[in-house]
Order: sequence, then C-alpha cells, then structure tokens
Amino acid sequence: MTYDVAIVGGGPGGYTAAEEAASRGLSVVLFERDLVGGTCLNRGCIPTKALLHDATPRASFTEMHARKQAVVDQLRDGIEKLLKQRKVTVVRGQACITSPSIVECGGQAYEARDIIIATGSVPTSIPVPGIDLPDTYTSNDLLEGEGVMLSSLVVIGGGVIGVEFATMYAQLGTRVTILEATERILPPLDREIAQRVTMHLKKRGVKVEASARVMGIEGEPGAMQVHYTDRRGNQGVAEAEGVLVACGRRANTEGLFSPAVQPELSRGALVCDEAGRTSEEHLWAIGDVVAGTIQLAHVAEAQARNVVAYICGDEPPVEMGIIPSCAYTSPEVASVGLTADEAKARGIAVRTSKALTGANGKCLVEESESGFVKLVADAETGAILGAQLVCPRATDLVAELALAISLGCTATQITRVIHPHPTVSELVSSAARALVC
Repeated sequence: MTYDVAIVGGGPGGYTAAEEAASRGLSVVLFERDLVGGTCLNRGCIPTKALLHDATPRASFTEMHARKQAVVDQLRDGIEKLLKQRKVTVVRGQACITSPSIVECGGQAYEARDIIIATGSVPTSIPVPGIDLPDTYTSNDLLEGEGVMLSSLVVIGGGVIGVEFATMYAQLGTRVTILEATERILPPLDREIAQRVTMHLKKRGVKVEASARVMGIEGEPGAMQVHYTDRRGNQGVAEAEGVLVACGRRANTEGLFSPAVQPELSRGALVCDEAGRTSEEHLWAIGDVVAGTIQLAHVAEAQARNVVAYICGDEPPVEMGIIPSCAYTSPEVASVGLTADEAKARGIAVRTSKALTGANGKCLVEESESGFVKLVADAETGAILGAQLVCPRATDLVAELALAISLGCTATQITRVIHPHPTVSELVSSAARALVC
C-alpha cells in the first residue's frame, strides 16, 4: 500500500496534519496505537479543563468524570468523522518506521513519499526512591476512567500540569501540598504571575514549597510520605493519601524506529530544523516529540500545517515566533511575547502598564479574585512586545494580544478599538491607555 504521506501519531499534531494533507488532495495514512486525539484530548488538556470547570466541594466526583468522558467522547467522535470524510486511512496499532519511506504496523508495510512523526510525549519521572510505590500517580492515572478522589495530595512539580491539578483538587476540598524544585511555581511564566497564583493557591489552603528537593517517597497506600529539603536545606516531610508526580513530559520515541533508521536525537527527542525536517530525508516531526519544542497542543497543530505546506512546496502559513501559553488556574493565567525581564536581558528598553481586575466592572460583578492584565511595549515605538494576564477569560483574551504583537500594533492602535462594556476585555484597553497617557 502506497500513500503520499504517512503520519505516526493521532494527537493534535497528527490529526491536524492528516486533515491538512488530505484537504490538499494528498493520500494519507494515519497510525495510532491508542485513541485518536492523543494525550491532549484523552488524558490532558480537555479532561483537565472539564474537571476544573466542575470542581467544587459539593461536586459529585463520579458525575464530574462522567461528564468529562462525555466531552472527550464527543470531540473524539468528531475528529474520527472528519478523518473519514477526508478519506484518511486510519490504522490502529504500534507503528515502526523501518526506512524513511516505510512504516510497518500489524505485520503490514505501508510505503509513503513523506513520513510525519507526531508521537507526542509521555509523563516523565524523577530518580528517587519510592517513585513507583502504589498511590504514586502520574497525570494519566488521575485523568483516566473514574479518576482517583483523595482527601490529601502531594504534587511533585509546580509547572502548569502540577498547578492545574492542585487547583482542581483544592476546589474539591482536598488538602494539597506542592513541592517545586525551582525558586517559584510556573517557572516559564512571568515572576509576577507566579506570585499572584501562589497567593491564590495559599488562600485555598494549598501549601507551596518552592526550592524543594525531593529525596524520596515511602509509606503505604493511603498514608504516603514525601521527604524533601527546603530552600534553607532543612529536612521536611509532606504527608498525604496520594502523590502526583508532575515533573514534565519527555518525547515518546520508544519502539518507533528499526535499527536501520537512526535519525539524530537529543535526550530521546528528534532533532529538527525550523521546517520540521529530521536528519533523515523525507522524515519530518512535529509536536512534543521534537527536541526543544514548546509542549503545547496549539504548537503541534501549527507545526503540522507548516510541515504539510513544506511537503507541498508551499510557504508555511503559520508564524511560529509568537506562542501564547495558558494555565487554567483560578483565575486563569496567560502569557505571550516578552516579559519585561526578558526584554531587559535582550537590551530592549520597554514601558509597562497594568490594569487591575478590581477596577473592572465585569470582574467585580462576577466576584473574581484579584488579578491584572500587564502590557510590555517598546519604549520608543510603543509597539506591544508582550502581555501577561491573571484574570477571568485570560486564556481567551491572550489571542487578541498575540495578534497585536504579530501585526506590530502599538498601544495607541489598541486604544482605537472599542472594547464592549462590561467585559473583561476592557482590561486590555485600560492597560493600553495607561501606556499612551
């Protein structure tokens, strides 16, 4: 069987590449060993947000997970129908690339002119004693099926995954402790965002230990102890019914290549050029499996569209230099472009402004927690270089600011756009006006 394009992995990057290639008239075969939709749909972005939406002390844990599953099933069904409409051949099973033009699966060989690898990532662990004990979970464990309800939880890792789980369980009434190895939670984001989120977590009773080095885990089911050293070097013990290991994710390349195919790897991830080409001709990669990429579903989708364009000899349609990041805490968090510290490190003189949720009518009506929209602008031209948001709808508002940065808009140009009242979007225009005045 011969195709124009073979795609290994049916997550956001894989199914987007399949749909894009098929819409251009290419014949496509897509390999998926588990469920179409990948981690994001089945064990990541979507189920986490569905659970966060419903999590309150009065919520039924069983009903929460049932609704989560209904949302996931509906979206997966839509993707599968779209692939069928596009006449994409979907092959279930573990695929192995045996040459830059051959993929084997289920004892059959499939030939393709180009192969796109979109196998994503899997949860990573840490080399400490007790990491494999019962009641030590990964994010997959807590999202699949009916989940695991816990009266107390230690979260090892204060990145986006860890903080979102801490938020969800705290909203259910669980006693939560976060142990983060770096000096603050949410390390990739702006320092002020991390400070504000830490404050809100503590208001919910979450204990946050930054600069905490985990030494080991011990105990028995229902009574676990995580031993760590704090920022001062003192020994500490965090006790809980269960432990979530949320220390990031690593590229999923296990069993992907035969000995005859050896593309360049960096710590298990595929090394690619800006176009997505690996070191093997006609072998491409997108998403979390790519070394150095930002592990976000929308990044994988954008890379998918660009790689298919390159395969077809066209210019890439998506600009990859401006990537919004989001965290679905309460309130939500989002960031795009440069922070003031990053601009300073690059020698760029900037001006910043901030609009507070306490002065926004919609935020007051909804009794939202304290937050802000902060803009970073070039001191000379007024062009928006970055934005950091901690407020309701932050994950939606950030798209406007990403567009503004992409188009080179100035703060003055943003103020010329009427933002409806009363809405949270007025925070954007207020922050822009503060830069102009």
